[in-house]
Amino acid sequence: MINAYAAHEAGAELKPFSYDPGALKPREVEIDVLYCGLCHSDLSVIDDEWGMSEYPVVPGHEVVGRIGQLGDQVDHLEEGQLVGLGWHAGYCGHCHDCNSGHQNLCGEAQPTIIGHYGGFADKVRAAASSVVPIPDSIDPAVAGPLFCAGITVFNPLVQFGIKPNSHVGVVGIGGLGHLALQFLHAWGCEVTAFTSNAKRDEALELGADHTLSSRDEDAVAEAAGRFDMILSTVNVKLDWNLYLSTLKAGGRLHFVGATTEPLDLNVFQLILAQRQVSGSPVGSPTTIAEMLEFAARHKIAPKVEHFPMSRVNDALARLKSGDVRYRVVLEAGK
Repeated sequence: MINAYAAHEAGAELKPFSYDPGALKPREVEIDVLYCGLCHSDLSVIDDEWGMSEYPVVPGHEVVGRIGQLGDQVDHLEEGQLVGLGWHAGYCGHCHDCNSGHQNLCGEAQPTIIGHYGGFADKVRAAASSVVPIPDSIDPAVAGPLFCAGITVFNPLVQFGIKPNSHVGVVGIGGLGHLALQFLHAWGCEVTAFTSNAKRDEALELGADHTLSSRDEDAVAEAAGRFDMILSTVNVKLDWNLYLSTLKAGGRLHFVGATTEPLDLNVFQLILAQRQVSGSPVGSPTTIAEMLEFAARHKIAPKVEHFPMSRVNDALARLKSGDVRYRVVLEAGK
């Protein structure tokens, strides 16, 4: 039996929940959970904000643990190896995206917490192809958020060939944004944080070269034509035409924060300056491994608050408060 914490209906508190996972399948692994990050996406799935939750929901898609069991035909991982599991617990393995190394875009990918039991548990199972070893120099107690927040902001740097001399603005310095600042700084970019004045000093410490108040439209307007990319990490509606105006010709407004409001954009701003609007999810296992190597080399780590797994509902309340600096990590066995 696997012992977990689950929500049995939309918006419900998590309660102890045990289930029988059955026999371990070929090409599958079982991970003994040590730590699991808590992400806003967990809240969205618990509350069925996206209309795709399947109850009972066992959240947790920022898993850090050790391989406890290996299924048949798994030869690239070892029992006892420290690994991580992110948003996807499996891929179809045969579509064009899987075959071209973009498993994160697989239309049949298995989310770790939708139609599958996640990592708020003592153990979790997943396809071996979705599990990524963690370098020895990364502290497992803080590594969990790298498997969602970290890869979400790192992936665009790889996919769009961001150059070290690019000027990049980051909108929202929270769970995603505080990692984006660190990655972009280490990448060599000139970095501007769009944030509140209350977080100005923290943003500079995390790697921003400049800050702009996201609440001062005049200050944002004065940055017209400055940025090669704006990376939005927020899930709220902003004046996106104002942010488009801050892009250079050929610049990109890129979304990794899941705002559900439609985008109201002035198309002429796109056409006349050949600007682009895009979005991206988490990265492929290969890109996750590259991200971990980069984070290890540059000593990039999430800023976290720890809670014992037994206080998962307190941790959820803390996340909902908006006061977290900057991610919550649950410790299994406590």
